[in-house]
Amino acid sequence: MLNLFDPLLSELAAATIDLSPGRYGLLTACDGGLLEVSGLSAPVGALCKVAQGPNEPLTAEVIGFRNGRTLMMLLGDTVMLRPGARVRAEGQPGMLYVGEAFLGRAVDGQGLAIDGLAPIHSRQAWPAGGKRTSALDRSGVREPFDVGVRALNALTTFGVGQRIGIMAGSGVGKSVLLDMIASGAEAEVVIVGLIGERAREVSDFVERHMAGSRRARTAVVAVPADHAPNLRLRGAMLATSLAEYFRAQGRQVLLIMDSLTRVAHAARELALLLGEPGAARGYPPSALAAITKLVERAGNSAASGGSITGIYTVLADGDNQDDPVVDTARSILDGHVVLSRDLAQRGQYPAIDVAASLSRVMDRIVRPEHAALAREFRALVATYEANRDLVLMGAYRPGADPLLDRAIAMHDALSTFLGQHAREVVPLERSTAALARLLSDAD
Repeated sequence: MLNLFDPLLSELAAATIDLSPGRYGLLTACDGGLLEVSGLSAPVGALCKVAQGPNEPLTAEVIGFRNGRTLMMLLGDTVMLRPGARVRAEGQPGMLYVGEAFLGRAVDGQGLAIDGLAPIHSRQAWPAGGKRTSALDRSGVREPFDVGVRALNALTTFGVGQRIGIMAGSGVGKSVLLDMIASGAEAEVVIVGLIGERAREVSDFVERHMAGSRRARTAVVAVPADHAPNLRLRGAMLATSLAEYFRAQGRQVLLIMDSLTRVAHAARELALLLGEPGAARGYPPSALAAITKLVERAGNSAASGGSITGIYTVLADGDNQDDPVVDTARSILDGHVVLSRDLAQRGQYPAIDVAASLSRVMDRIVRPEHAALAREFRALVATYEANRDLVLMGAYRPGADPLLDRAIAMHDALSTFLGQHAREVVPLERSTAALARLLSDAD
């Protein structure tokens, strides 16, 4: 029984006693979630407690300062907030707690447990914005990464330390594909950031993936859509910081972020609240820069030998692949998988648009014959899709195009190869063998 108190006693023993006078400020204004506090000097990123009488104090984060006043935003609702409330700074500004204690647990953006288990006690601090290193510290992608999905393994092979985006409109299957990757991928540590998604999806994901042997190597950071934008942004930084911490120990980490667009939305809300003008379709420059900084923190480390393989979902608003968030993510990522609503409506799952998807490191990590087979498969699929209407109308005359003739003859086999049941796991070797067998049988 006494062992239950060991983490708490260890934390108290390691804590330092601050004997300096306590400082506090007074809440002077609250406008649309933006708080103005006078008399308190606290750096951007610091957490503060807002007293509200006998009730539990509210937590706010410093997001800026103006005209001698500190600007804050609550990590919760403004209910019960009153003018003149005392505000005190606490903790280490700009630092997040990480460590082994987070494995097997589900937490919110503040690192507080949401799985009903004991509180998490960790004194290992990590910069919320990451530890900036030299560009030459990022070693290249040299080994393939098995994700357990046949179409991805065979046609857009991922690499250890690669950053990949899964791009699609709403309801096309991004979360289902992520679920398949989380089930089939092999990694020492799996960090999952569920940012701005439905609370039901969070509970379903935790129930499926935080069980059995996988629980001990998995950590989930979940901030649903109804939470404050700064808490959503903080959750994304916590998930990335956890991945960086384990990479610094030389471990192979899989970082799953669902979704990068919700992170950009949170950054946009904060920027507009601070008065930054909207630029590209309402996105201020700092909102798009936020996702760039987040993605750049993943990758291989030459110093530790560890890696972060990052897989991010990107929501294309209105199925627009030229959306600013989609375009920014595509330009900074090392590859992208595009899901097609048309393919989903035809019953193909996962609805991967092979012609539009790309892995920028595939040619360097697979055998030349594998790369050639993948290009051949993509050419067949692209040719059929480009002429699909002609074929269905009967306007195409067989024999006019040998490549199209072959694509028509193999269409059913190609579609079957791309489809996969959500609970099925197909390793990399089986995927490449199936691709070689498919194309050799058609010759």
